[in-house]
Amino acid sequence: MVSFIRRARPTLRVLRADLRDGWEGSRAQPGVDGLDPFSPLSDLRHPIIRKAAESFGAEQVDDLHEGAIRSSTDFSLLEIRRGQWRGAVWVDQDDWPWLVAAGLAKGGHDDRDDFYEVVKRANDARVIGDWLPTEEDRQQLKRERVAALIPDWELEIQRRTLAALESIATGGGIELILPHPQDAAEVFGSATITIEQHADTDYAREDLHVEFRLADHFRASDLGWIATIRVLISISPPEISWDRVGETFSTVDDIGHASARADELRAITDRRELASSSTNDRAHYAHRRNLADAAIDGVAVRSMCGVYFVQTRDWETLERCEACETRWTSLPQ
Repeated sequence: MVSFIRRARPTLRVLRADLRDGWEGSRAQPGVDGLDPFSPLSDLRHPIIRKAAESFGAEQVDDLHEGAIRSSTDFSLLEIRRGQWRGAVWVDQDDWPWLVAAGLAKGGHDDRDDFYEVVKRANDARVIGDWLPTEEDRQQLKRERVAALIPDWELEIQRRTLAALESIATGGGIELILPHPQDAAEVFGSATITIEQHADTDYAREDLHVEFRLADHFRASDLGWIATIRVLISISPPEISWDRVGETFSTVDDIGHASARADELRAITDRRELASSSTNDRAHYAHRRNLADAAIDGVAVRSMCGVYFVQTRDWETLERCEACETRWTSLPQ
C-alpha cells in the first residue's frame, strides 16, 4: 500500500501567529478555524510553506536546507529561505518535519522583528520548546492521514489493475487481488478481468468482462463500491459503458482499446493521479429499436459515433454529439 507522504508542514501556531501576510491569492491570513480539517496544511498557498514542502520530502536523505540555525542551541532548527521569508524546520523523533517558525529577514538583522532576532530571543528565553508541535497539531496530522488513506488505497488498486490490463491487453484472463485499505493480512476481495477479441466477424470488437468476488462484509459496503468503481474506471469510464449482471460487469469497444487504455493509465498512474470517470454528457444517435431495448434492460448500446452508452439521462437536456450529427445527416433520407 502507498503510505502517507512525508512533507514538511506548518504548525497551527505558525499559521496563527507568524504568517499574518504574504499569502498567495489573498490579502488576508486564512483563518485556522475555517480550514478544511482533512486538507493537508503543507498545500497551503504561502511562499515559505511551499518552500518547506519542497525542501523536506519523502526521504530524509533528499532534504534541502541552509543548515542549522546557530542561535537555536536547545533545539536543532533547520533554516529554509524563499525571497525575504525565512523558516525554521524541526524534525521530530518519527522523522516528520515541521515548520515551527517563520518570518522576514529585516533591517540587516538588526530589526527587532527580524526572523533571526526572534529566534535568538526565544532561545535565550528558553521558549523555543513552545514552538514545537502540540497535541492539536498531531491530531490534525492524523486527520490528514485518514483522509489520504482512501485515495492512496484507490491508487494502489489502479496500479494493480494497470498491471493486469497490460498483461492481457490482447486477450486472456487474469485474477486481480484487491488489497485491504489498512490491513494487508485481511482479505478484501478479488476480480477476474477477461478480454476477448473478435476480429473475424462482421463487427470486429473487444469484449471486456470483470467479475468481482468481495468478502461478505465488504460486498454491500461503501468501500466495496469504491473498489469496484476504481477497477472499472481504470479499464474504461463506467458511467457510459458498463452493463451489470450480478457481480459481473461487461463492456464492448473497438479492438485495441485495452492496449490504448493501458498506455493512458500508465501515464496517469506514474503521475500519482487517479483516473477520472466520465459521464454520458452528449446526446448520441442510435437505432431506435436498439435504444428502446437498452433503456428497458439497462444495457449499453452503440451510437453512430462508436461510443457505447447506457441511456440513463433525458437526451433532450444534453448537447448533441457532433460526430453522430454528422453521420446522421450524411445518411440517405
